[in-house]
Amino acid sequence: KRLRLRESDGSHLPSRQLRLFLPPRAPYPPAGRSGWKLRPTEDAEPEGIRSLQGPQPAAPPSLATRRASLGLEFQRKPSGRPRRPPNRRSSRLTSAGVEPRAPRPAFLLQQCVDEVLENRIDVPKTALPENLYNPRKEDITGPGPGPGPGSEPGPLCPEHGQALRWFCCSERRPVCAACAGLGGRCRGHRIRRAEERAEELRNKIVDQCERLQLQSATISKYVADILPGKNQRAVSTASAARELVIQRLGLVRSLCESEEQRLLEQVHGEEERAHQSILTQRVHWAEALQKLDTIRTSLVDMLTHLDDLQLIQKEQEIFERTEEAEGILDPKESEKLNFNEKCTRSPLLTQLWATAVLGSLSGTEDVRINERTVSPFLQLSDDQRTLTFNAKKSKTCADGPERFDHWPNALATTSFQAGLHAWTVNVENSCAYKVGVALGQLPRKGSGSDSRLGYNAFSWVFSRYDQEFRFSHDGQHEPLALLRCPAQLGVLLDLQAQELLFYEAGSGTVLHTHHASFPGPLFPVFAVADQTISIVR
Repeated sequence: KRLRLRESDGSHLPSRQLRLFLPPRAPYPPAGRSGWKLRPTEDAEPEGIRSLQGPQPAAPPSLATRRASLGLEFQRKPSGRPRRPPNRRSSRLTSAGVEPRAPRPAFLLQQCVDEVLENRIDVPKTALPENLYNPRKEDITGPGPGPGPGSEPGPLCPEHGQALRWFCCSERRPVCAACAGLGGRCRGHRIRRAEERAEELRNKIVDQCERLQLQSATISKYVADILPGKNQRAVSTASAARELVIQRLGLVRSLCESEEQRLLEQVHGEEERAHQSILTQRVHWAEALQKLDTIRTSLVDMLTHLDDLQLIQKEQEIFERTEEAEGILDPKESEKLNFNEKCTRSPLLTQLWATAVLGSLSGTEDVRINERTVSPFLQLSDDQRTLTFNAKKSKTCADGPERFDHWPNALATTSFQAGLHAWTVNVENSCAYKVGVALGQLPRKGSGSDSRLGYNAFSWVFSRYDQEFRFSHDGQHEPLALLRCPAQLGVLLDLQAQELLFYEAGSGTVLHTHHASFPGPLFPVFAVADQTISIVR
């Protein structure tokens, strides 16, 4: 059909043929109903129905919005009503000076209205019914979301006087339907219902309260279980260190009374420091628990006493309190809570103690090399004390589970589990060797780091390569600056103090000291890649 609109003088406006445009969410009329009613539905967004046309220079309102603002309603004629006689239609078209055309489909009626609105053809008010220029307010904006159950009407928009039932995600504030609609300051922004935003904030508060409760439980457990144990361990460790200092200084008391007093003061100071650190931690976490409880109480109060709008207005305060709670970190292990055993280490004490021990010992350990562990690149002497490097792999050595098959290593026959032990190795003829201790579970097969001395957690060795000296353990290498190459290298192992000491046997000079917690019996270990090394009787 054609839409014929008349001017005030009775002349016809030109008819157009346009495509049919239906608003989103507008359902098709059910069977048995006779027409379309193009009005915004109750769940329509405040901005209305957007135009499907391309971008306009001045961003004019969409066609659907302009149709809705005019309150146009189009009724499809019942199928039982007889059609207008062709001669009447032809006579009207002829009187208007328009050539008669073939009948058009029914949907052209809607398209003509779209064309009128799109081209902004002015239609006098006298040509349209009065209700087209006085649309109902609810037809334009829709009813919008209602207030929450049991809540009183909130404040109105100062600009439009409407209820603040929407939330602008871009400006982070409540807005009314007019602010979110065409011409409003929030047009084009992401708009949500206020109750949805309030529900989201409620969920966040509940999640935060649960996290605060878990954090409080963790801190309480730390204060109740971990800190008392730390205090006891610090006291016991300090006591062991004190006994060790007194025992060593007893050997040379005539020469180092002042050193004893100084070290005891350091031990006492370290014990006090560890104890004070534990007390400080206890106070700190008590304050943290109190602060978390205050924040959680405040959030719960907001959750239970504020309505939707008040909750939204308190969003910044909620964010600040949540951020303050997140600033309270969980307890972590800290070395400051442990007693530092390094306070008992003194170069003077170590040197005097090593000299006194070596002088008081009746002799060094009778260390011999286990033939079943010798690498095929090494040759063992008949007295089982000398190792000679051979670049060619020996074919006479029978392979076994204890033998090193790649690296030129060898273990001693005896192991040490407790006490004080010392032995000396003659290394003056070799420029590439390793001397130290290793655990019995040291791997023996393969060319990897597992069976290479100093590159795994099972071995502690003093090594030389040409003019470079270093101490190696678990892949960590500590370079050592020596003024001269030692001719005889002494090894002193104190399992009570968990200390391994390397010294020059001729002068008694301590070359390196290493403190470690040895997990099991230790075997003297040797490796040579140049000439010969031998154990001194």
